[in-house]
Amino acid sequence: MIQKNLNFKSLVLDGVMFGAIMLGILYVMKTPSEEELLLFSRNMTAIFACIGIGAVLTVLLNWTGLKTLGQIVFDNLASKTSAVKPWYKTFWGLQFFIVFCAFLYTGLQVTQFSFTELFSEEGFAGAKRIFSSLTSPNLEILPQGFVAIVETIFIAFTATVIAIPVAFVMSFFAAKNIMGKTAIGFAFYTALRTLLNVTRSIEPLIWAIIFSVWVGIGPFSGMLALMLHSVASLTKQYSEIIECVSEGPVEGIQATGASFIQVIWFAVVPQIVLPIVSFTIYRWDINVRMATIIGLVGGGGIGTMLMQYQGQALWHEVGTLVLLIAVVVWLMDTASAYVREALK
Repeated sequence: MIQKNLNFKSLVLDGVMFGAIMLGILYVMKTPSEEELLLFSRNMTAIFACIGIGAVLTVLLNWTGLKTLGQIVFDNLASKTSAVKPWYKTFWGLQFFIVFCAFLYTGLQVTQFSFTELFSEEGFAGAKRIFSSLTSPNLEILPQGFVAIVETIFIAFTATVIAIPVAFVMSFFAAKNIMGKTAIGFAFYTALRTLLNVTRSIEPLIWAIIFSVWVGIGPFSGMLALMLHSVASLTKQYSEIIECVSEGPVEGIQATGASFIQVIWFAVVPQIVLPIVSFTIYRWDINVRMATIIGLVGGGGIGTMLMQYQGQALWHEVGTLVLLIAVVVWLMDTASAYVREALK
C-alpha cells in the first residue's frame, strides 16, 4: 500500500529528477543533432513522458518503502532517516548524488567548460592588457563620472521611496494570516502573490528595456524598472514579516471590539515597523547596485557611460568608472549596515 507521506510536491520533485536522468541517458545514447533539438513538439513530448515515467517510478519506490529525496525535502523525514543511517547509505542520498553529478556534467557540457582555454597563454595575455588598463584609470573623466553616479544614486532613491507606500499597503493583502480567513480573501491573496512572483521573477534589466521603449531612454525608465521590481520584492518581504507577528496583541485589540483597520494599525503595525525599516534600507542598497546595471540598456546613470566606453574599448575610462562604482557601493553598503545594526 502506498504510504501516506507521499504528497504532490515530493511526487513532482522526484518525477522531475528521475525524468531528467532518463533524458540525460537518452541524450547520451542518441546524441541528437542541432536540427533534432529544434523539434519542439517532439522534444516536449519526450520531456513530459520522462517526467511521467519518473512520477510512476516514484510511486513504485514509495510503495516498496524506499524514501526518495522528495519525501526528505517536503515531508520532514530527514531527522528520522538520519537517526537510522547516514545520508550516503540511503536511497535518497544515492538519488541526490546521481542527480547532482548528472546536472554538473550537463552544466560543464552546456557551458563548454575548458581548462585549456581558461589557462591558455593567449587568454592570459588578453586579460593582462585589460586589467592593466583598468588599474590605470583616466581621471580626466572623473567629473562626468561623478555626475553620473549621483544620478544613479537618486534613481535608486526615488525608486525605493515610491515603492515603499505601495508595497506597504499591498503587503497586508499578500499576508496569508490577514487574507486567508475567508474564501474571497484567500483567492485575492493567491492572485496577488502570483502576480508579485511573476513581476519579481523578471529582472530589473528586462523591465528597463521595456520601459526604455515605453517612456524613452533615460533615468526615468531606469527608475520605473527599479520601482516596479522593488514593489514586488518589498511586498513579499513585508508580507512575510506580517505573517510572523504575534497573535496575542491582535486578539487583545479584537477583544475591545476594534474594527479590522484598527486591529491592523494598533496590533500589527507596531510589531513590524523596525524589521520593515531594516528591509527597506537594504532594498535601497540593492537598488543602488542594480541602477549601475540597468544603465547598460539605457536606464540612465553611470551604467550608460560604462556601456559607451566599453563599446569603444576605452579600458582606462572603464577602469575609472568601475573604481567610482566600487567606492560608492562600498560606502552605501557600509552605511546601510550600520543603520540596520542600529535598528536591531
